[in-house]
Amino acid sequence: MSDVVPPEVKPKPVVPAKPPNVGAPSPSSAFPPQGMGIGGGGGSSVSAPPPSNIPVAIGSHGPVHHSVLHSVGHGVGHAAGHGGGHTAAHNGGQGHGGSHSSSGGSTLLGYIGIDTIIEQMRRKTMKTGFDFNVMVVGHSGLGKSTLVNTLFKSQVSRRSAGWARDEKIPKTVEIKAVSHVLEEGGVKMKLTVVDTPGFGDQINNDNCWEPICKYINEQYEKFLKEEVNITRKKRIPDTRVHCCLYFISPTGHSLRQLDIEFMKRLSHSVNIIPVVAKADTMTIEEKQEFKQRVKKELEMGGIEVYPQKEFDEDMEDKSDNDKIREAMPFAVVGSDKEYQVNGKRVLGRKTPWGIVEVENPNHCEFAQLRDFLIRSHLQDLKEVTHNIHYETYRAKRLNENGGLHPISANETQESNL
Repeated sequence: MSDVVPPEVKPKPVVPAKPPNVGAPSPSSAFPPQGMGIGGGGGSSVSAPPPSNIPVAIGSHGPVHHSVLHSVGHGVGHAAGHGGGHTAAHNGGQGHGGSHSSSGGSTLLGYIGIDTIIEQMRRKTMKTGFDFNVMVVGHSGLGKSTLVNTLFKSQVSRRSAGWARDEKIPKTVEIKAVSHVLEEGGVKMKLTVVDTPGFGDQINNDNCWEPICKYINEQYEKFLKEEVNITRKKRIPDTRVHCCLYFISPTGHSLRQLDIEFMKRLSHSVNIIPVVAKADTMTIEEKQEFKQRVKKELEMGGIEVYPQKEFDEDMEDKSDNDKIREAMPFAVVGSDKEYQVNGKRVLGRKTPWGIVEVENPNHCEFAQLRDFLIRSHLQDLKEVTHNIHYETYRAKRLNENGGLHPISANETQESNL
């Protein structure tokens, strides 16, 4: 009878501890892990992790889900386990996560370093920056240029870039874009403000929205042609309109037929955010009544402004967006002049009975608009533009032409000449 050899007993592997500072942003980082908005304002409680803008081929990824990463600029993070998101919601389906094991995932035996992806993306974004394109529409004298300057606290409007006081109102709607590079906390943003002088200023305003609609589609077409090039650029320039601020005249009565027609025709091509201009010309009661009347007319006209209910991705999104939809349209006041109030310098408009403070929520809703537009939903505006409006245009174009033919490098050079 042979001797039984006992099995060899191996010692358990030592689980390595997580390195002390791996994955954590440096103390000098412009983006703390939580609690600081992109705008850097102290009054906003909206978290906004760092942006990113690395282009990725269409169809190779799903859109970013809010709860995963709100990086600025489409592309990075879209494969973070969410294949549905906005696109699935737009098609009537549900946005589900990527592949999930039936056992609920494996337990890691030690630190890998997956969480450093956020810091890697932050460093990449700090180098590349991102684009944001906003269009302002409304008839002359509603303070469009002033409000844009107030939003970004710099002279970024067309009027600030060389507009003359004696410039005549154009006979037809013109499209004029002015670009600026803004930098805050080490993050660069190329801001393009698209103005539409002449809109609504004529005796006959029939079809005055057509040049605007044409411009929006031209930017989609330009992006689409860059995508189908055989030799594509590493970073496709993004000139697509991410947001359209539509200025409503503070009449106190109702929307003009032109307002309804414009928003109805363009709400499926661009993210429209309606604002009531020069809200300091109305009393508190008049303002509330006018806002309710505008909301009712938008509902009756079947006009969906941003953020659309169908794109709410979860209950948290729905709760946040419901508050925004309840506050719309934002009644705002713009001013790029400072005044002394209680020992503090504030942006405001001086009147015979006092100073209207632009950033005081008791005076107007400018702060709500700014926080919504820049500090909490800027990335979502870009995502909805890319995954919904652009994809709708792209699908329509490809179906019409049976697919766009790839453009060679020689053709690209000729088109750029």
